[in-house]
Amino acid sequence: MELLFLGTGAGVPAKLRNVTSIALKLLEERGAVWLFDCGEATQHQILHTSLKPRRIEKIFITHLHGDHIYGLPGLLGSRSFQGGESQLTVYGPKGIKEYIDVSLSVSRTHLQYPLEVVEIGEGVTFEDEGFMVEALELDHALTTFGYRVVEKDKPGVLQVDRLREVGVQPGPLYKRLKAGETVRLEDGREINGKDFLGPSISGRIVTILGDTRICSNAVELSKSADVLIHEATFNRDQEEMAREYYHSTTEQAGETALQAGAKRLFLTHISSRYTKESWEELEKEARGVFPETYMAKDFMEYDIPLKK
Repeated sequence: MELLFLGTGAGVPAKLRNVTSIALKLLEERGAVWLFDCGEATQHQILHTSLKPRRIEKIFITHLHGDHIYGLPGLLGSRSFQGGESQLTVYGPKGIKEYIDVSLSVSRTHLQYPLEVVEIGEGVTFEDEGFMVEALELDHALTTFGYRVVEKDKPGVLQVDRLREVGVQPGPLYKRLKAGETVRLEDGREINGKDFLGPSISGRIVTILGDTRICSNAVELSKSADVLIHEATFNRDQEEMAREYYHSTTEQAGETALQAGAKRLFLTHISSRYTKESWEELEKEARGVFPETYMAKDFMEYDIPLKK
């Protein structure tokens, strides 16, 4: 499970920061990539990485402001030309389906793969045997969601040495025992697979918030998250402006992480008014509240470690 920041700027593209898009690479877990927001030129950013558009399985849109969706029609179209054949699902607020339908229709873009568009509300957005994604509404100028991605706990490692000690040799039974089943051996003994599993492996939690003022739902989504990605459009001295424009400051992002008990905070959606020379100071402001804060930059990658 790895994060790849494709765009970390706010509002309009800048020389060192493109507008918002974040990839959650789940290549080992499910052979896929999930994209969160798709600002203008996201597909151009992808060209500078090893990410393959055909691997994108799901796109989660936080809200319908242009800096979060203007790159979506182009990416959807290009995916056909780049070998994408598997289904792609886009999740987002009401209006995302109309935006996609009109964009593809007017431009006469024909996709070579199945496209599903799901307009969401609060609650569980997606769930299967491996992951659950929950959405809650944030406090922004239009309907905006934050997403909490939960990797489900995995069974512990099968203790092969112990099985051999009791006379169970490698073979088809191992798969059933790994699944926690009770099996009957040829000699009539019954063995419960759960008795031969090590401690379960706890799943990781990644919270990716859209644009927002500081709010309780941001904290709820971020509880005990291994990684919290929070916008920090303004510095700590511009709290009034942040509130007026429905955004957050560096310190407010730190406060959310602290209240939620998150493990690591990445600041993103940085206004172009802040030059590269000031990024360290912005990071320092948030660290004054939450020490495990890091300034996200375009093309930065972070490998989310397994829980011990």
